[in-house]
Amino acid sequence: LILHEDDYLIILNKPAGMPVHGGSGVAAGVIESFRHARPDLSRCELVHRLDKDTSGCLMIAKRRSYLRLLQEALRRPGTISKQYIAIVHGQWLEKTVIVDQPLLTLSRGGQERFSRVEKSGKNARTQFRQLAVRPGISAIEARPLTGRTHQIRVHCRWLRFPIVGDNRYGDKTADRALSNIPRRMLLHARHIRIPPLGDRGRLEVNAPFDRESEKYLESTLGIDSK
Repeated sequence: LILHEDDYLIILNKPAGMPVHGGSGVAAGVIESFRHARPDLSRCELVHRLDKDTSGCLMIAKRRSYLRLLQEALRRPGTISKQYIAIVHGQWLEKTVIVDQPLLTLSRGGQERFSRVEKSGKNARTQFRQLAVRPGISAIEARPLTGRTHQIRVHCRWLRFPIVGDNRYGDKTADRALSNIPRRMLLHARHIRIPPLGDRGRLEVNAPFDRESEKYLESTLGIDSK
């Protein structure tokens, strides 16, 4: 689903379960499929990445000049604001928490990379804010202040509030104890704000959750995910 398109940029609402690019046994991801569907944009490029099981705002640049500006901005913490919603196990107590824990990223046998909190890792900071709390489960907002691999997921695990449905860093036993949960990881890139860059003005885009997850959030946690 295209959320925004102009002469320089496309922002998609990436579905959960779809990789952003091919590789590791996957013939095609979002970018390859998009280039195939839009031959006029055969040279478009991913600005950043989302994990396969994360849904929401994904930027694709149409022009290399704007791609460079966006990627330079992403390297400056806080310049481009990205806001996620996560549903986690446990009852979140603090209204706002900033996790400042370095992450080390590794890989095993050429498979998907994984990260862990490690003193020798790279600086990683995430701001979390409580949205709703119910017995045994919470909805939180996550704002990554750096851009490390699996950052939100690993910081949630480090806090002992694993994300519901996260097969790598989550709690499968706790997942099985929940009823009527969507069959996906409940992490969604809901909002992105891009400041003026070059001769381009400010841009803000919101991505809705998929219908099943949206219904779950509203019925179980009483929050509007739009």
